[in-house]
Amino acid sequence: MVKIKQNFSIILCYIPKILQLFLNISLVFLGIILSILLVKELIIFIQILIGGGNNDFKLFLANILIFFLYFEFISMIVKYFKEEYHFPIRYFIYIGITAMIRIIIVDHDHPENSLFYAIIILILIIGYFIINLTPRERPDSTWMNKK
Repeated sequence: MVKIKQNFSIILCYIPKILQLFLNISLVFLGIILSILLVKELIIFIQILIGGGNNDFKLFLANILIFFLYFEFISMIVKYFKEEYHFPIRYFIYIGITAMIRIIIVDHDHPENSLFYAIIILILIIGYFIINLTPRERPDSTWMNKK
C-alpha cells in the first residue's frame, strides 16, 4: 500500500510539470501566430499609405489599434516568460483599454454605447492606478502568524 502511494505521489509530481510544458509550448505557438498577424497589419498599413486614394481615417485608426492589440498580446507573452510564468494584470488592463478605445472609434453611432464604453475605460484606468499604488512584491504571510 505504501509503495502504491509513493508511485501515485511521483505521478502527481509530474502532472504540473507536464501541464506547464504544454502551456509554454502553446504560448510560443500563439506568439508566432500573433507575430505573423502583426506583420500582416504592417503590410496593410503600407498599402493604405501607398494607395493614398482612400481617405478612410476610421479604417486606418481601427487598423492601428488592432496593431497595438497584437503588440500588447505579444509583449504580454514575453513578459510571462520573463516574470517566471506569471501574467501581470496591468497588461490585461492595457489590452482592455485599447480594445474599448477601438470599439468607440469603430462603432460610435450610438451615444449611449460610447458613454458606456468611456465609463468602462475610466474603471480600467482607476484599476490601473490602484495597481500602481500597491507594492509589486507581496509581503510574507508570516506576519499574521506572529504573536
